[in-house]
Amino acid sequence: MKKDNKPAGPSQRMLRVGELVRHALATMFARGDIEDEALVGAVVTVPEVRMTPDLKLANAYVMPLGGMHAEEIVEALNRHRKFIRGQVAPLINLKYAPEVRFFVDDTFEEAGRIDALLRSERVKRDLDDDDTGED
Repeated sequence: MKKDNKPAGPSQRMLRVGELVRHALATMFARGDIEDEALVGAVVTVPEVRMTPDLKLANAYVMPLGGMHAEEIVEALNRHRKFIRGQVAPLINLKYAPEVRFFVDDTFEEAGRIDALLRSERVKRDLDDDDTGED
């Protein structure tokens, strides 16, 4: 059997560990364990964590509630990466704690852009043309 050269999606283990890291980060953020001026009063959500295949790097996508000051918050979290790694390690029970890198989660923004596109007059006109039954 010939194998396709398509890149494989994340393995079950990558997904499971990513979810463990996500929960650990969410717990830390809820407790307010990180002391930084940029994080004072910020409610940060962690919609997704993507692990590398070797499980040594966790890319955490975060978004503050309301989306305000997202870049500043990501910078603050990246400044405290070593501390965060040390706090996450005992919560996930792995041989090696992954290095965590933080990024702004733009999926909500992208979804809004797609929604606006689908609601545009041009798309509505095309859909109305399809409804006339022309094949």
